[in-house]
Amino acid sequence: MTARPPIFQFDNSYARDLPGFYVAWEGAKVPAPELILFNRDLAADLNLDADLLETPEGAEIFAGVRQPDGASPLAQVYAGHQFGGFSPQLGDGRALLLGEIIDSAGNRKDIQLKGSGPTPFSRGGDGKAVVGPVLREYILGEAIHALGIPTTRALAAVTTGETIYRDGPKPGAVLTRVAASHLRVGTFQYFAARGETDKLRQLADYAIARHAPDLEGQSDRYLRLFRGVVERQAALMAKWVLVGFVHGVMNTDNTTISGETIDYGPCAFIDAYDPAAVFSSIDHGGRYAFGRQPVIMQWNLARLAETLLPLIQPDDPDKAVDLASTELARFPDLYRSAWLSGMRAKTGLQSEVEDDQDLFETMLSTLQEQSVDYTLFFRHLAEAAVGNPQKLRDLFMNPAQIDGWLERWRQRLEREGRAVAEIKAEMDSVNPVYIPRNHLVEEALQSAEAGEYHLVNTLLGILKSPYEEKSGFEAYALPAPAAFGPYQTFCGT
Repeated sequence: MTARPPIFQFDNSYARDLPGFYVAWEGAKVPAPELILFNRDLAADLNLDADLLETPEGAEIFAGVRQPDGASPLAQVYAGHQFGGFSPQLGDGRALLLGEIIDSAGNRKDIQLKGSGPTPFSRGGDGKAVVGPVLREYILGEAIHALGIPTTRALAAVTTGETIYRDGPKPGAVLTRVAASHLRVGTFQYFAARGETDKLRQLADYAIARHAPDLEGQSDRYLRLFRGVVERQAALMAKWVLVGFVHGVMNTDNTTISGETIDYGPCAFIDAYDPAAVFSSIDHGGRYAFGRQPVIMQWNLARLAETLLPLIQPDDPDKAVDLASTELARFPDLYRSAWLSGMRAKTGLQSEVEDDQDLFETMLSTLQEQSVDYTLFFRHLAEAAVGNPQKLRDLFMNPAQIDGWLERWRQRLEREGRAVAEIKAEMDSVNPVYIPRNHLVEEALQSAEAGEYHLVNTLLGILKSPYEEKSGFEAYALPAPAAFGPYQTFCGT
């Protein structure tokens, strides 16, 4: 009989190339793994046989009970600044990297279990996760992906048959996460804090091989590695802000080298436009507020720069500081350029005009003053482009306050010299109808905690095509009712 080929074609470079950067480990045994969500589209992208994985055997793999052939499960070590305070050792306290595979586009991807039990880095925790936060990460990650924003993704979610106590009894669950890598600013911080320059160099070379192979062998490769991370993160911040996404916990251990969004704990999308919006239950000072995200990312990148100084110019620390500072100083302009470009697209503009920033800031100031829904504003603005401004004006308690801006914007559109129907189509292609509205996410998660997944699946189906209006689902495009009240989310799973 011919042996069945492995389900995963693993090629585990992290385990192979970086001994001392992790602890080999295995998932905890759980009584009754059950697959509740499986991402067949992502499985196809990863060259995985969905029919083999959407099975009881697949549920055991995704729960960490069964180790697939070729896996090298490990818990990665890292450090990190958490709300500004440095923790010299964090690491995967509830996660295991099963291994790496090559996807259909030739890209290396991590396959990681999240919530698979305690590891040596659990710091007294149980290492488990519960169904609500697992499905939150599944929903939010897939929504961010559908919006065209770099992110980790969810391959599967399973329940474990366990009862886990998180503010009361909850069903245990595990998420299978896919990422370009799990290299973080905090990974570099761990070795830099210990003065282990050789390991720091080894890590930087691995990051280059994985994320910037064109730099291999170049004398300035470490500076250029940093440059690439700065550029990727500036672009990511602009994309977050343009769609109204608040990450909520932008610690350095949640800042990736790849430029992907990672860890969906206290995250949310704004309804009414508010730069001070905070949804995390523990962010009392607003460190990670919506409008502060670019500032915090530059701060996080400064911490990465500090770790790389011994590599950038080993014999001249002052020059290393100058070189890294020059790259870091590019961040505000990179972010501003990406944000302006994205805002032009959202408002139907192609050409660049000197007063564009003032045009957009005036608009946003008016939205903030009148607590206007951010997502609906841009969707209705496309209607105004073709002469139907009433839906947009209805968003305002005092529509007269936006009328002057609308006239200024229309004059700007006329200078474009393009057909309004073309402009509307372009605006609709970048301004979503549907985002994961906080009240809808909570409704779906509460239903899932009771064992019912219909609302989760419906929401995922709608968010898969966020720019296309769907008949019968108009309620999914609306902000939360007043009775929903202030929204708060929580760290951890």
